[in-house]
Amino acid sequence: MSQLSEIIRDFERVSAEVVQKASSFQAAILADVAGRRGTMNARVAPVHQDMKLAGPAFTVEVRPGDNLMIHAAIALAKPGDILVIDGKGDQTAALMGTLMLSACKKKGLGGVIVDGAIRDKLELLELGFAVFSAGFNPAGPTKFVPGRINHPISCGGAMVNPGDLVVGDADGVVVIERAKAPAMLALADRKVADEAARIEAIARGDTASKWLPAALRAAGVLKEGETL
Repeated sequence: MSQLSEIIRDFERVSAEVVQKASSFQAAILADVAGRRGTMNARVAPVHQDMKLAGPAFTVEVRPGDNLMIHAAIALAKPGDILVIDGKGDQTAALMGTLMLSACKKKGLGGVIVDGAIRDKLELLELGFAVFSAGFNPAGPTKFVPGRINHPISCGGAMVNPGDLVVGDADGVVVIERAKAPAMLALADRKVADEAARIEAIARGDTASKWLPAALRAAGVLKEGETL
């Protein structure tokens, strides 16, 4: 039996149509319809709150503090891909900075998510490219430890397979399995409509949650027949 390559070049990506539709939803909406799962730890946050991204995951696993495989991933990734990098949450050295992220923008990538530190924050704010990270550190990385490209990874505590849909905004990042993404978007449409109707009701003065009394009874807070 042949050994599985550390670099997988070909994989099925979530479709461009799904990505375009998904980009219109908040990450929170997608997280809700996906069963409140698939979200990354809050440590993985946008460099600026206005940064957004949506696209297929191009996964990278590195050893803490080494970015050799990220350089390889930049060379291999296609326009629209989102680099999703499992840096083990390490913040003792930056895995990327202005030079690498400028190259990502030039290649037309859809954004970068790093569960690890990056650097050059002020320059990145001017770059106009969506970057999410676990923090910042001025120390540079090493470039000699092997890793993996387009294998399943854990990033910010979320399981990510190559080709999965990733959506990020000011609230953070949600990952939707590639095969489930189209069905989730249909549910997201319904969720948005329901929330819009609820906002209208609140504006009319209807601030009571109709589900709350039953939930309180089920939890034993209210007795049967008792109300708030």
